[in-house]
Amino acid sequence: MPVELAEGQCLGRLTCLHEGVSMSTTMTDIIWKPTGQYLKCRAADFITQHGLKDWRHLIKRSTEDTNWFWKEAIDFMGFKWSTPYSQLMDDSKGFEWTKWFVGGELNIVDNVLDWHQTKGQMLGSRTSVGSAHPALIWEGEEGGLRKFNYGELNEMVSKIAGLMLELDVKPGDAVGMYMPMIPETVATLLACFKIGAVAVPVFSGFGSQALVTRLSDAEAKVLFTADGGKRRGKLIEIKNDADEAAKDLPNLKKIVVVKHTQNQISWNKERDVWLHEALENVKPAETKVDLDAEHPSMYLYTSGTTGKPKGTVHTHAGAMAQIVKELGFTFDVRPDDVFFWVSDIGWMMGPWEIIGVYFWGGTIVIFEGAPNHPTPDRVWQIVDRHKVNTLGISPTLIRALRSSGDGWVQTHDLSSLRLLGSTGEPWDEDSYMWYFKNVGKSNCPIMNISGGTELVGGLLTPLPLMPLKPCSLGGPGLGMDIDVFDENGQSVSNSIGHLVCKKPGPSMTKGFLKDPDRYIETYFSKFPGVWYHGDWAKCDEDESWFLFGRSDDTIKVAGKRVGPGEVESVLVEHKDVAEAAVIGVPDDVKGEALVCFVVLMPGKSASTELTKELRDLVAHKLGPVMRPEVIHTVGALPKTRSGKIVRRTIRAMYLGEPTGDLSSVENPDALGPIGKLPGAKG
Repeated sequence: MPVELAEGQCLGRLTCLHEGVSMSTTMTDIIWKPTGQYLKCRAADFITQHGLKDWRHLIKRSTEDTNWFWKEAIDFMGFKWSTPYSQLMDDSKGFEWTKWFVGGELNIVDNVLDWHQTKGQMLGSRTSVGSAHPALIWEGEEGGLRKFNYGELNEMVSKIAGLMLELDVKPGDAVGMYMPMIPETVATLLACFKIGAVAVPVFSGFGSQALVTRLSDAEAKVLFTADGGKRRGKLIEIKNDADEAAKDLPNLKKIVVVKHTQNQISWNKERDVWLHEALENVKPAETKVDLDAEHPSMYLYTSGTTGKPKGTVHTHAGAMAQIVKELGFTFDVRPDDVFFWVSDIGWMMGPWEIIGVYFWGGTIVIFEGAPNHPTPDRVWQIVDRHKVNTLGISPTLIRALRSSGDGWVQTHDLSSLRLLGSTGEPWDEDSYMWYFKNVGKSNCPIMNISGGTELVGGLLTPLPLMPLKPCSLGGPGLGMDIDVFDENGQSVSNSIGHLVCKKPGPSMTKGFLKDPDRYIETYFSKFPGVWYHGDWAKCDEDESWFLFGRSDDTIKVAGKRVGPGEVESVLVEHKDVAEAAVIGVPDDVKGEALVCFVVLMPGKSASTELTKELRDLVAHKLGPVMRPEVIHTVGALPKTRSGKIVRRTIRAMYLGEPTGDLSSVENPDALGPIGKLPGAKG
């Protein structure tokens, strides 16, 4: 595999050329070398128990013999089965339709909540924490604070589940969740699991049409919502959108409303139910422990910025297996841990942390509102105030918080942090190192994971006892047979190619809801019999893994392919640039030309000199052919709620093409100015 330095490129960043794809990857020294407590993690216990040599041997054994790993891991973690499974997996209908834990029966809530009510029980490698143990901490944007222990949370979950039964919700029925990130939201998710209903969480910032699309597809019978929510000091009138959506949802029989912001709302006495009133006399429900292992637990919808959102289907046993493995082995969650992932219930990381942290008996912090409002240090305040041990955050949010200046983070005591987490998109090295040095004080490894909603988990995940390079994702997730393929479906090493999974994993979606053909087309048409994930990836000579963005976002300039994330990474190296997005537009000479959009640091202004510096910087780092055609300065970049920049939507707006479904875009108002920029056709 040829490795060449681009013209004028400085040492320390190499350009790797494979199949015409030019992408830079960091080849610097390892920045994290685990010692002390990190060598005594749960992964180390598993290594010792099975007589393995080290973390490399663990990954190799778990990915070569996935059946061995999943059987041993389930026992090691301590799953509580009401009926043990008789067959680990059945792939008789092909990889695509594999069934897991055949014959087994259990329930997520029986494992993550019920089991902890009695302190001191032991099962596998975990011990129950008891009903008095702290479970949930909630902060409102205006200073509100609510706390629940495991017993109090269990009581609310049981009563909400009892209400669902009174509303004729049966196992397998879909229940919509259109709620702000408040304690009742956590309890409603768990209540669905408790009685075998299927939770359909939807981001409360979406409009009514997005809600209709998801709940209609899922055929939701009941919707849980709130009178309103708060974000950036503004009232979000959630109930109004729920009412509007209900007009187009014939299957929807009841709307249950949390009284949260006390705003005036319309009321349909035949359909609407106040949650607090209904819970006064409801009979708490018992957990339905005899759910089939393949019984659906959640329908999680992908962003869907182009085309109809895809409904992924996740089961009780499969989802829990993957999630609990990641929170147990990658994040090493312990009962005394306080876990804070900057997320929302409408993003898979919301259910992911609730299921995983509660299985291991930890405490979760959630918050309502924006992470940088009313002041840019809101996240650091929460970490300091609640002595958070694990903080998870997206690269995009780190870039935004970093742009406010180092002083906001330096004034807070973050010494409680033990692990840092990230997911959502590839990192640029400058932002990664800022996170590592300024937030973790160079004392915490960054557990950078990558997977997706369709997996409700990761394909690539580090372990606490692994050495790490900047921007690395560690290695293949345990029990996931990950590889890198070239265009011909051949495995390549130390070279950029397509990220694939060669064997089924228990949490992979059971198709797309009501759309099996689209599921096959999306994941199995490029390499039949192999899961094609759509990311550029590379495993280097030291077995460190890196990602380079979506393969379907690749831009071809004068015959050379470049990932937009690579160009964006170079642009944000400039001290005046906070964030960047890059698209390719048609060009008569080059085929495609690079058009860049940058958000500047506070106090910085656009100028001819800055534009020249940025164009020269890209040409210097990536070669003259990659010099951007145009660089625009914008006030904000449109993103999803999970922090992903919607490049295809930006491109459509810039070129005057249909933008498709914008329901997943948190700030669609950022698109309008892009269509009015010089050269735009919007």
